[in-house]
Amino acid sequence: MFDEGKIVIVGASNVGTAVLNKIVDFGLASEVALIDINEKKCLGEALDTNHATACITAHNMYVHKGDYSDCKDASMVIITAGPSVRPGEKPDRLSLTRTNCKIMDSVMSQIVRYTKDAIILVITNPLDVATWYVSTQFDYPREKIIGTGTLLETFRLRRLLADYYHLDPKLVHGYVLGEHGNSGFVAWSTVDIANLGLDNIDKWLGHKDEKLNKSLIEKELLQLVFDVINLKGWTNTGIGMVTARFIKAIKYNEYTILPMSTVLTGEFGIEDVALSLPCMLNNNGIVRKFVPELTEEEIAKMINSANSVKAAMKSIELKKELVA
Repeated sequence: MFDEGKIVIVGASNVGTAVLNKIVDFGLASEVALIDINEKKCLGEALDTNHATACITAHNMYVHKGDYSDCKDASMVIITAGPSVRPGEKPDRLSLTRTNCKIMDSVMSQIVRYTKDAIILVITNPLDVATWYVSTQFDYPREKIIGTGTLLETFRLRRLLADYYHLDPKLVHGYVLGEHGNSGFVAWSTVDIANLGLDNIDKWLGHKDEKLNKSLIEKELLQLVFDVINLKGWTNTGIGMVTARFIKAIKYNEYTILPMSTVLTGEFGIEDVALSLPCMLNNNGIVRKFVPELTEEEIAKMINSANSVKAAMKSIELKKELVA
């Protein structure tokens, strides 16, 4: 039996601490156990954050340095461990494949000793490869394994379009799908603004002398993450908010639909690779996957994403041969 209010975070670096801070900010747990190979930093982060929880008036929260035995009664385990792309490095998350899949092997080997009930939320890059690895190389319920996928890109798309038209981003709907990375794509056929229809939006809200330049939006969307990395040194605030959105959907049993990375089983003719599709989420994990009616061009981009991720997967040292 698990504690619905307990969350374990594996990784206390930039992303892990951003996730921890958002959990505290929004009151999304009653207990958070923080695990990291750097035990001194882990303890320092836990102490600092636990003291900050004294400000919370809605309910009590306890943050502490933990170990993998804390997974035994946790409702959720969030995996952030592993290095990220650094300033000046090749702007491609897939370059992290070999190193971070070894880390996934070490982390999941510990988690499965203690639980097969907790929902696993994967953040480590390359996100889709890591999600596939965790989903297929361990005897763990697949519906309980969720990669944060392209939800961050989807939020960024909504922000870009909202800024372009000077409106509330909550009025922008639609998805970025495929890889959480360079081959991810805007599924323009799913995009709508305020129920006015994307094809008509320039008539109502557009700039006087120009129409929306979709290619320019796509290029800006792809470049954003690397601009942040090169300017700041890392990305963590956006993914912290994305993680909070997933936690909220699970905690409150929302049955909401969000883009997330999961192993495909024939959707668009694609199998044995994790990519982002819209999925329904509740407190048991993924309820169902949806296959949107994409254009032929968008389907080709989805297949390209699959090929890109599968190419990176060839460098993985598998625990057991589960892929033909």
